[in-house]
Amino acid sequence: MTRGTGRGGSSAAPRSVDVARLAGVSQKTVSRVFNDEQYVSADVRRRVLEAAETLGYRRNNAARALASGRTRSIGVVTLGTALYGPASLLMGVERAVRDTGYALRVVNTVEGDPAGIAGAVDSLLDQGVDGIVISEPIDEQTDDGEVTLRVDVPVLVLGAPSSVEAPMVLSAGDGADQMARAATEHLLALGHVTVHHLAGPLRWYAARDRLEGWRRTLTAHGRDVPQVAEGDWSAASGYAAGRELAADGDVTAVFAANDDMAIGLIRALTEAGRRVPEDVSVIGFDDVPVAAYVTPPLTTVPQPFDAVAQEGLKRLLHAIENPDAEPLPASDPPVDLVVRTSTAPPPHRTTPARGRRPASRPRGGTSTEPLPNGGPSTQH
Repeated sequence: MTRGTGRGGSSAAPRSVDVARLAGVSQKTVSRVFNDEQYVSADVRRRVLEAAETLGYRRNNAARALASGRTRSIGVVTLGTALYGPASLLMGVERAVRDTGYALRVVNTVEGDPAGIAGAVDSLLDQGVDGIVISEPIDEQTDDGEVTLRVDVPVLVLGAPSSVEAPMVLSAGDGADQMARAATEHLLALGHVTVHHLAGPLRWYAARDRLEGWRRTLTAHGRDVPQVAEGDWSAASGYAAGRELAADGDVTAVFAANDDMAIGLIRALTEAGRRVPEDVSVIGFDDVPVAAYVTPPLTTVPQPFDAVAQEGLKRLLHAIENPDAEPLPASDPPVDLVVRTSTAPPPHRTTPARGRRPASRPRGGTSTEPLPNGGPSTQH
């Protein structure tokens, strides 16, 4: 008679001893398989996993936590938003955790709440997580400055700078400035005298990082640095900025900090009679699924969300399971460019390029503060 509940068996929950009996191995061997220990042959591992599947057996993580002092769970602090970047990164983390045997506990923060991260971290620590992932893309400074979080488990910070004290603090997702550089250099290589920038909200680490990558690239090439238009990541804000940029006949190339704003920008340029890319080239950032199907198809810089999440989680799990070992080395995320038909050489110009002029305050934005020295982010 088959014991189990997972596939129509009796009401008693299957135990590891039942798996051992069906697989023809010892209970210790079942434990070794589910703890992913060495010295278990591939054939034995297959028999144990097939027996567990047949019986509907699931590991008792609560009992394991009592025995090991670990819950085999990872906490994630993330901004509660449907924006493409944060949502895609969270999905990447979920996919990366799926096959590790760890559970995922997610706590959302609210934009504008300076105590949001600290409260979320406290909530996760109360649940006994073994490690924490901080995927918080916004600079939530208080009047007294940043509050340093003190955490007693390893922490992985995705993209943004960290004010965390922990046994080990790891980072992943650096390199958005290099992606912004690739976008800007693509337009310069086409022959554009300079490149305008439509930035995201400058309270976001990602927006500041992409702005700095664009600015440094123009400076390195000795080009003018135009004033910055600031949006809020939405297509509507891109459209509003585009109406202003369309009135400036000197604008021949625009790097938008995300694809949604680029799409709104193209709509405004088209309505104003500025053809894309014949009159103005536009490049975005993210490579959202619709980017290949707008008119014209959008040239953009894709973000490697899954690669960042996989590498970051691999390093975090290594730190959790090997607390005395050196951290695994980090690698730079890939920098890619998807060239479609929204970028092209500029229309013929007779006016030579001038030397660099100082950048003005953001056009249409609310931020007048200088950019803080924050690290790069792949959050949006």
